[in-house]
Amino acid sequence: MKNLKLLVITALSLSIFACSEDTVLPDAPEVTIGVSDGLKEIAQNDTLALVASINSSAEATITWRINDEVTKAGDTLFFVKKNIGDYHISLEAENAGGKQTTSLTVHVFGMFRDGTFVLNEGNMTSENGTLIFISPKGVATDSVYQKVNGSELGNSTQDLFIADNKIYILAQNGDRLNGDGMLVVANAETLEKETAYSNDDLAELSWPSHVAVIGNTAYIRDNAGVYALNLDTRALTFIEGTSGAKKNRMAVVNEQVFVSAGTKMLVLQEGTLQSEVTLPGNISGLVRSTDDNLLISCSGTPSYILKVNATDHTIMKQNEVADFNISAGWGVSPAISAKGDTVYFNTSTKICRHLLSTNETAVMTNVSDHIENAGIVYNNLGVHPLTGEVYFNTMKGYGSDYLINNITVFNFDGETPELVYDFKDYTNFPAGFFFTANYR
Repeated sequence: MKNLKLLVITALSLSIFACSEDTVLPDAPEVTIGVSDGLKEIAQNDTLALVASINSSAEATITWRINDEVTKAGDTLFFVKKNIGDYHISLEAENAGGKQTTSLTVHVFGMFRDGTFVLNEGNMTSENGTLIFISPKGVATDSVYQKVNGSELGNSTQDLFIADNKIYILAQNGDRLNGDGMLVVANAETLEKETAYSNDDLAELSWPSHVAVIGNTAYIRDNAGVYALNLDTRALTFIEGTSGAKKNRMAVVNEQVFVSAGTKMLVLQEGTLQSEVTLPGNISGLVRSTDDNLLISCSGTPSYILKVNATDHTIMKQNEVADFNISAGWGVSPAISAKGDTVYFNTSTKICRHLLSTNETAVMTNVSDHIENAGIVYNNLGVHPLTGEVYFNTMKGYGSDYLINNITVFNFDGETPELVYDFKDYTNFPAGFFFTANYR
C-alpha cells in the first residue's frame, strides 16, 4: 500500500508541475492617457476629457487618482475643478501579469485669465459700473465682478489695467453709491477683490479717468494731470509737467508710461516726467504694439498713423491718412487698435483698416448694415491682438434707448466681412474694450 500511495502522490506532483509549466501569465498592461485637444490646462469649471488607453493581453482593471486620491471614473475621466492650481492625475491598470501607471499634471487657471473685458460706466446718478466678460469661446457674462465678490465696483468706471496678475479698475466717482472704491484691485484670474482705495484715500484726485501700473506704482490721470500712487503706502504725488494730459488711455512699454497731451507724448518713469516728444498732430490714440513699440494716431487734416520706437522715442514710420480724420471724439478709449501693424479705427459706424506697411486705408464695413439701432457709437473700437477680430459698441440712443445696444465682433480675413458675434443688450455706457492678451 505504501508504494501505491507514493506512486499516486508522485503522479499528482508531476501533473501539477506539468500544468504550471504550460500556464503563461499575461503581460502587464500598457497604459496611456489621451487628452482632449492636447490641452494640459483649463479654466475654472471647464471640462477636460482624459481618456484611458489600455493595451493588454488580458482584461485589466483601471484606477484614476487626482492628487493621490482615488476618483470614480470609467475609461474617460471628465476633469472639472473650481480651485485654481496644479493637479496630479494618475492612471493605473492592473491584470494578472502586473500593473502599470502613468500620470500627467493639469493646470487649472482662473476663468478670467484669457478673454475680453467690456467696462460699463453705468448711470452716474443711480448705479455703479459693471464689468462684462467675453470668453475665448464667445460666451458673454455680465456683472462678473459683482457675481464673484457680492459687492459692486465704484461709480462711473472709466478704465482698467492688468499687471502682475492683478486687475486695477478705476471709477471716476469712486464709492459715492456704496461701491467698493475709486480704485479696486482684484486677482486678474478670479476677480476676487484684494484691496480697494476709497474716495478718502484719493481725495486729491478730481475726476480721475485712467490708470496704468508698473510695480507698486499706479499712474492715475485726472483733470490736473498725472499722479503717482504708491500702492503700498497709499501716498499720492502729482507728477510735475503732466498738466494737459489727455483724457485717454495711457500705454506702458519697457517700464515707461506714455501719455498723450495735445501734440506731445509725455514719457513717465519712476514717478517723474522723463521727456516730451512732439508729434505731427494732436494725439487721438496711443497703444503698445506687439513688438513693444508704440502705435499712435494723430487727428486732423491730414491725419497720421505713426510707429514710434519705445526706447529712443524716434518715429519709425509716419503714414499720412488724407481721406479720414482719425479722432477719438469725446470717448475715453484710443481712436486706434491693432493686430501687429494692421491698424483699425472707426468714423461713426464705419470700420476702417490701415496697413502700416503699404500705407493703404480702406473702409471694411458699416456696422449699421449688419444690425438695427446702431444710432450711437459709444467709445471706440477694439481689436483682439491674437485673432484680429474687431469689437464694436453701439446703442440706439440716450434716454431709455441706451438699454437697446449691441457688442458686435467682426472678422475681415475673407472677401466679405463676417459678423462673428452679436451680443445684444449687455452694455451700460461702455468705456471700452480690454483684451487680456494685451497685458502680457
